[in-house]
Amino acid sequence: MGLVSAEDLEKYETEMELQLYKEYRDVVRLFSYVVETERRFYLTNDVQVIQHAEGGETYFEAVMHDAWVWDMYRPARFVKNVRVLTFKDVNVEELPASDLELPEER
Repeated sequence: MGLVSAEDLEKYETEMELQLYKEYRDVVRLFSYVVETERRFYLTNDVQVIQHAEGGETYFEAVMHDAWVWDMYRPARFVKNVRVLTFKDVNVEELPASDLELPEER
């Protein structure tokens, strides 16, 4: 088995990112919210963010159901339940219907 060159690895990752973008483009119309954490980007129709304060520390718990996760290394991007605990910001944006219309490929 030969070694994979840096160029081959870069080409593979570029192809995976393009495939992921195409999948995103196909599924974004199914969701109402974009949720962004420091590690991941999610699409969902059901999200709750709960702020917790314990011992002088504040952290956030984001709970989503039936979500799609932007992660090219996951074999399955649809997840039934997601629970994220983070000390960083959690950004939740509602997608207006006009934002759901993406340009067509030429």
